[in-house]
Amino acid sequence: MASDPRNGRPYRRLCDQQRALLLPCWWCSGPIRYDITGPEASRHRDAFTLDHVVPLSLGGSLLDPANARSAHRRCNSARGNRTDHKRQPVRASRRW
Repeated sequence: MASDPRNGRPYRRLCDQQRALLLPCWWCSGPIRYDITGPEASRHRDAFTLDHVVPLSLGGSLLDPANARSAHRRCNSARGNRTDHKRQPVRASRRW
């Protein structure tokens, strides 16, 4: 059984390089909480996650820096594998 390449050193290095840029979320332009790390980062909606412009499920490269973007965990999850170029930021529903 092959191991997940996202657990490998090249992927972690790419994540570290992208994180070091301290960029805002490429999807909603909001500030990312880069101070959240470790196990908490996998659950916190505003934590950094590496997003891929061309989703891996659609043939995007896992390790190509040109395919890597900084995103909130919530924005990355909400985007899924959509490739439309209209940014549709996550918004709270209206309160009536």
